[in-house]
Amino acid sequence: MIQNRRRATARVLLLVFAAMGLQLTVPAIAAADPTPATWAKLRMCESSDRYTTNTGNGYYGAYQFDLPTWRSVGGQGRPDQAAPAEQDYRALYLYRMRGWQPWQCAGMLKLAADADARSKRIPTYAESAYIGGTPTPPGSGAKPPWPGVVYSYGDCAAPLKAFQLRMNAFGYGFTGTGCYYDKTRTAVLDLQRANGIKDSGLLGPKTWDAAWNGKPPR
Repeated sequence: MIQNRRRATARVLLLVFAAMGLQLTVPAIAAADPTPATWAKLRMCESSDRYTTNTGNGYYGAYQFDLPTWRSVGGQGRPDQAAPAEQDYRALYLYRMRGWQPWQCAGMLKLAADADARSKRIPTYAESAYIGGTPTPPGSGAKPPWPGVVYSYGDCAAPLKAFQLRMNAFGYGFTGTGCYYDKTRTAVLDLQRANGIKDSGLLGPKTWDAAWNGKPPR
């Protein structure tokens, strides 16, 4: 009888918790945060997924923090000198403070904000551990998505950095300024001629794809 009463009491309590909308378990990470794949897309566009990136343009690391933004979310030192897990944490921190707004690539990739964007909830390191980014060597990794913009001489944009760093795999020695000047034009023309693409000097979708999937420049 006592055991039956205990079971009945337990059922009543479960019904009460359900009626009150209380969770009986707490997830390890917030379900509303962006997925690891979304963070990977952002890193690939921003820095070719390189946590140690420092091109001298005032933006550092996998997520291309400038120093004021890095410090606004509690970062110490320089982002590119911080461990990948630290950079992941500060990126999630920034996302919860300001959503995707600080990242130009987020707009280019049309990343959608979710419930944690601008929630102002400071994350824990345990909550950012799921991001799991790891450094990749220069010029390696999967082709980032075509940004949807045809670039020409004088343009400056984050995706141009990804193209320049990819071309380093063929010995071009870019620092990854993200600006299209003489050296970038030479690389574009070399790539177009090696792959039978009209040598217009315009960095369009065919040339973008050739940088990762085509024949290397001679």
